[in-house]
Amino acid sequence: MKGKFILYIFSTIFVIWAMDSVDINKIFKKNKIIQAQILYFFLGISLIYLVTNFFWDLFTSLKIF
Repeated sequence: MKGKFILYIFSTIFVIWAMDSVDINKIFKKNKIIQAQILYFFLGISLIYLVTNFFWDLFTSLKIF
C-alpha cells in the first residue's frame, strides 16, 4: 500500500502540472467561476485516480511492486 501512496503523490504533481496548461476561462461562461472551479477540481481528482490506478495495475501485473 505504500507504493500506491507514492504513486498518488507523483500522479497528483503531474496532473496538476498538466492541468495548469488549460485555460478554463475560455471554456466556461462568464460569471460562472464557482462552477468552473468545482468542475476543474473534480476533473483533477478523477485524473489523479485514473492515472494512479493505471500505473498501479501495470506495475502489479509486471510484479514490480
